[in-house]
Amino acid sequence: MWFLAMWFVTSQKHGVSALGLQRVLGFGSYNTAWIRLHKLRRAMVRHGRDQLTGAIEVDETYIGGIGDKIRGRGAKQKSIVVIAAEVRGPGTGRIRMSVTPDVSAASLQGFILNTVQKGAEVRTDGWSGYRGIETFGYNHIAVNVSASGDPAHVVMPRVHRIASLLDRWWLGIHQGAIHPSHLGYYLDEFTFRFNRRTSKARGLLPIT
Repeated sequence: MWFLAMWFVTSQKHGVSALGLQRVLGFGSYNTAWIRLHKLRRAMVRHGRDQLTGAIEVDETYIGGIGDKIRGRGAKQKSIVVIAAEVRGPGTGRIRMSVTPDVSAASLQGFILNTVQKGAEVRTDGWSGYRGIETFGYNHIAVNVSASGDPAHVVMPRVHRIASLLDRWWLGIHQGAIHPSHLGYYLDEFTFRFNRRTSKARGLLPIT
């Protein structure tokens, strides 16, 4: 049954909800399917995985909460997700995502230290939480979005594209019903799928 669950989850391009897994595998309860999916999500992160390299875009997005019209830093009752995406020509390489308690320097720079290789080029907006990251061995390029004359999605298109895809994924597949305490596991699944999006064989997904 575990192998059937693994195959069904990995063979679906956008994943599957616990209700969908319950239906296809005939589990007696929704809770059983949810627990199986959660355990699989926890296994989607390889311990000691390689850090991101080259040029990296880093920014935050906000998920869930009340008051969808309130966006950006300062949005209330929303989960903060920080995103890092490798720049690979006009496209996007690997990504990393993590829930962060706030947008302080300690939180944002801690995320970069954990996910980006020293010596990489880190591209951010002008937010104060990113200031000083160069002292840790990074080439920091900060862009004042409001002064640049271009919208944020033009200045850093990759992280904003990832944020948009994440929004569509969790609202579509999971109907927006992700509790904040479990959000990190869903981000692991999204990252797992995105980093393997070019794999030709869904059952032989490479580890990246």
